[in-house]
Amino acid sequence: MKVNFYFHKPTTNDHPMNESEILVKVENLSKKFCKDLKTSLWYGVKDLASGLSGNKNERELRPKEFWAVKDISFELRRGECLGLIGHNGAGKSTLLKILNGLINPDAGKVTIKGRVGALIELGAGFNPILSGRENIYNNGAILGFTKKEIDEKIDKIIDFAEIREFIDMPVQNYSSGMKVRLGFAVAAQMEPDVLIIDEVLAVGDLGFILKCFKTIDIILPHTAVIFVSHSMPMVSRICSQIILMEQGKAQFQGDDVGKAIDIYYTRFSQSSNNIIFNDGTIELLESKVISENSEYDIPQINWGENLKIYLKFKRHNFKNDLIFILVVFDKEQKPVAHLKHNTKSDIIGLQNNIIEFFIEHKRLELSKGFYSVDVSVNNAISREPYLRVKGAFTFYSNHELEIFPPFYLSTEFTKA
Repeated sequence: MKVNFYFHKPTTNDHPMNESEILVKVENLSKKFCKDLKTSLWYGVKDLASGLSGNKNERELRPKEFWAVKDISFELRRGECLGLIGHNGAGKSTLLKILNGLINPDAGKVTIKGRVGALIELGAGFNPILSGRENIYNNGAILGFTKKEIDEKIDKIIDFAEIREFIDMPVQNYSSGMKVRLGFAVAAQMEPDVLIIDEVLAVGDLGFILKCFKTIDIILPHTAVIFVSHSMPMVSRICSQIILMEQGKAQFQGDDVGKAIDIYYTRFSQSSNNIIFNDGTIELLESKVISENSEYDIPQINWGENLKIYLKFKRHNFKNDLIFILVVFDKEQKPVAHLKHNTKSDIIGLQNNIIEFFIEHKRLELSKGFYSVDVSVNNAISREPYLRVKGAFTFYSNHELEIFPPFYLSTEFTKA
């Protein structure tokens, strides 16, 4: 199968603001790599020869090859933002490099209309020995702008990047944050038809990240954005459709961004228990949330219901009284709640060989999503730790509203 790869530049006859216009169309895109350099070079020679008569094996893997991207298809219109998520090695960066024309696919077809601004690697597209100002003109020329058009935009770019003091210094002397600011300023202020953003925004400081998202909000109605990030709050904030990639394939694809994020988090949620510390005093035998419902084989609690937890321990040493501490972590693995620990009178049979009990929290008001719980057992007087288990169990808080703050608190509205 022949591979067709097109970049259509706009002409004076193109309608500048056709909202239904498909700016990016990807059809059955695939790319394979070889794990061994020597074998890869040999395959390259064979592919050059087979290319003369047509490669009949382009969709078949040879020894030591693997699919980095496999049969990916999507359409993206002006005003839409596609989120690409997945764990490291899922194929996101390879797909972006194909879309940006840095590497050729082995199969499939890509059609991109208009100017493309890309931030796919830190410092990519910059000549390190040239100054920031010179790189602005270089990047603008690559995007198809005239010197006069760049002259009109350069002050806005420099001001946005907040590096006017260093704009005539070689880019190789810039910090990583300065490179990100300059790269985003060029890509955004040049108002491309298609804007591709990789994880590079994670390098910037919080103030600049907020500034970037405000700019994306402004240009999005006139642009198609492809956004890659490991920060699910960022993805949830701007993406209207999503592809969850796993081993080069689309594990989930559609406009239900929240569902894709939930599937993304299950990989962490279903990991095995991690015992951080254990001095042999006590052993955790069982821990779970009591629920009749489940989501992705994880106990599900509806918002507003009671959270009931069952814990069972085996005690090997009876030298001290114990307190049981539970800390709740949200889907970003940030601690969001500390459950009140027990007193001596709270638990019956604390001195028994087997200790089992329930803990109940009334009216759960955690927002929709996955939560994991760390369990610690400490000395009741000195707080000396005896046992700590990271992610002892996981539960799913269910609500129809998709938000990323960890709490969705109930309220009552009354007339003033």
